[in-house]
Amino acid sequence: MSQQDPSGYPYQPYGAPYGEQPPPGYGYGYGYPPPPRGQGPSANAIVSLVLNLFALVSCCNIFGIPGAILAGMAISRASREPERARTMVIWSWVLLGLGFALGLVLFIFLALSGSLND
Repeated sequence: MSQQDPSGYPYQPYGAPYGEQPPPGYGYGYGYPPPPRGQGPSANAIVSLVLNLFALVSCCNIFGIPGAILAGMAISRASREPERARTMVIWSWVLLGLGFALGLVLFIFLALSGSLND
């Protein structure tokens, strides 16, 4: 035996006096639904932009300049050309890694040649 209100609303909202029903349209869910995933820049492009700029400023990574430019272009093109933006982000990450690898090789070379012993 089900105790359902004749108006069709099966449950009473929290805090409402007994027997009172919510107004029509009251109900299920909280706020607006989230936007679709395809809108806006991707987090990957934003992180790539920030890390390329950080590498440029802190480590003198010269590949940070084109990497940051590519990441910025990917952010601006994310909604219009998602595949091209994804390719730009990948190249931005490659340039960041290449710059760090080049810096590491330079540091090892300087350490082995004795230039860092001063």
